[in-house]
Parts: sequence; C-alpha cells; structure tokens
Amino acid sequence: MRFRLTDDQRALRDGLREALARRFDADALRAAVEGAAGVKGGTEGEGTGRRGAGAGSCGNGGGGTVRSVNGAGMASNSASAGERAGVSGVGGERLGRAGSGGRPVRGAEADGGAAGARRTAGSPRLDRAVWRALGDLGFFALRMPEADGGVGLGLPEAVLLFEETGRALVPGPLVATHLAAGAVPGAAAGETVVAAVDGGLVEWLDEADVVRGDTSGAVPLRSIDPLTPLHRVPAGRAAPDPVAVLLTAAEQLGTAGRVCELAAQHARAREQFGRPVGAFQAVAHLCAGILVGTETARAAVYAAAVTADPADIAAARILADEAAVRGARDCLQVHGGMGFTWESEVHLHVKRAWVRTQRAGGVTESEEALAAALPAESV
Repeated sequence: MRFRLTDDQRALRDGLREALARRFDADALRAAVEGAAGVKGGTEGEGTGRRGAGAGSCGNGGGGTVRSVNGAGMASNSASAGERAGVSGVGGERLGRAGSGGRPVRGAEADGGAAGARRTAGSPRLDRAVWRALGDLGFFALRMPEADGGVGLGLPEAVLLFEETGRALVPGPLVATHLAAGAVPGAAAGETVVAAVDGGLVEWLDEADVVRGDTSGAVPLRSIDPLTPLHRVPAGRAAPDPVAVLLTAAEQLGTAGRVCELAAQHARAREQFGRPVGAFQAVAHLCAGILVGTETARAAVYAAAVTADPADIAAARILADEAAVRGARDCLQVHGGMGFTWESEVHLHVKRAWVRTQRAGGVTESEEALAAALPAESV
C-alpha cells in the first residue's frame, strides 16, 4: 500500500521541520549532549551545521510525495490539515493553536521547580523553551477537539509530526505529554512536562512536572542515550496504549529516514581510492538496504495511522523498530570511525533507537498482538 500526502499534510510536516531546524538544529543538539555529559571546551558556535535533508536526501521523508494506488490522500476524517492547523504554507510559524490547560501542576519554569528538587546529579536538563515552543505550535494539542482549545486533527497528522521529532532527535517525554493533553493542566500548551510509567521504566522522571503512574521505589539507570534519562520502577507491566505504540513507531521511522539521508550523503561525499565510497558495491548495498527498510516501515506506519487497527499498529511497530535500529547501525558502518565521533549525530540515532525499542511494550508485545490477530488457520 502506498500513500500520497495531501498538500496540507505536507505543509504541516514541513512547517514543523523548519521550526525544529531553527530551534533545535545540530548546534543545539550537540550543546544538549555536551551538557548532559559534562563536556567542556570548544568555541561558541562550533558545530556540525544544520541537519536539513540536503542533496543526499533519501526516500519520501526527505520531501517527496508518498503516492497511493487510487490517488487517495493519507487523510483523517476531518477538515483540511492546513486550514485547521493554521499553516499558510511551508515553514509557517504556527502549526496550530496551543490547547488550553491552565498552569502546571508542579513548577514547570525553566529552573525546574519541584522537578529540580528531584533531579539526579548529572542528569540532562530539558530545554523548556523548546517544549513551550512545541506547545505554541499546537504539537501537543494536535488531536484535541477544537471546542476544547485543540487543533482538531487526527492520528495521521500526529504520526507525521512525531516522525519529524524522531528525525531531529528532539529529547523529552513527547509521547507521554501528547497523550496527557486535555487531561493534565498545562500539557497541551507545553507548560507542563508529563512523564509516564512505561513497562517498569520512566523517561525524564527528574524533569517531569507530572508523572502518570506509581513511581515508588524508582531507581536511576545509566541510559545509553545521553538525552534520555531513565529510572526503573517496581510497578507491574500494563497493556500499552495503541496510540503510544504508533507514535513511538513514527519516531523510529523518523530516525530511519534521517540515517538513510546521512548514509547517502556520506557515501556520495567521502572518497577512497579516487572515487566515492558509495561506488563500492558493499557500501551501496548497505545504503540500499537502509532505504528498503525505511520505505517498508513508512508504508506500514502510514497505513496504521489511517486504519488505527491494533494489528496494523503492531506490524508498524515491528517494522519501524527494525528499520531504525538496523538502519542506524548500517549508517554507522557506512561512516566508519567518523560515525562514532562526538561531532556526528549518527551514534545518537543508534542509541535513541535502542532506547525507544523498550517503550510501549517493546517489540515483543507487538509480536504477540500481531500473532493473536492472525486467523487460527494461518498460524
């Protein structure tokens, strides 16, 4: 199944991509990682430059269209995305109206409030300015009804935006806060950071203003991702929210698309023995494999966003996890030693993809859900 984005959906996606390029570019990402690791040194403004798609963009996520067999758009049963989200064109300053929500439950100011009192020594800080900017853009209130102060769009549009945050490696409990919009005061507007207990783990516990679930006995863990602090809690595992599963898959799809771009760019630019490394068959096969995995996952994730069927969501999660983890590792292989360097974002995609595989039940829950949905005679 292949899909074609509507013009409004494409404008919505591109508007967030441009907003993130301004507010959370490569320099901001590097500064956040260095702050989390306590790295000092370097000159102000030094960095790797913006992380746009560039000439080496790979697949439809880089700006192309996703076409459908019958020409139908990947649209929910709602008014046009551009009209309802307030996007007048690519790169619009506003994706939607910030939802209502009142004041934060626990201090959500930049200095941390109650969250700051819980902060573990050495844990990364969440950029509250970026968080509030996402709230102003309507990111968290995207699926809230307009009557409640939301944007009034659907799951397909949410998937497109979470794909972009995954592509940009935006840190923070984005899924938990998005799901809390309308239920937790301030979440929709980006004034309150909401974390949630997820299968015995909690992301960003120290920075959260509100935590959904029992965090008694929480113990900090050493996370492989410098921008995803983790705590383990003794709470039992609960069935994951299907929307959380799908939005996590969308973030994984964003990583898969981005590492596909990075691998293609490096294979074209890096030369060995007088020609680009992409001219060598082994490297070309790696790049082709990343592209195939990414586009397969994209079709599954977009289909699940339209149908919202639990079996489709489970299949999308399985494919997106594989595309992100394998694609990021193969991208690292294409880059060689450069992929491990502090200035590169490739290793950060590998680490974030690994951490996301533990969210929302993980791939095991999705495999079991998909198996349970199969007809008995096909098992």
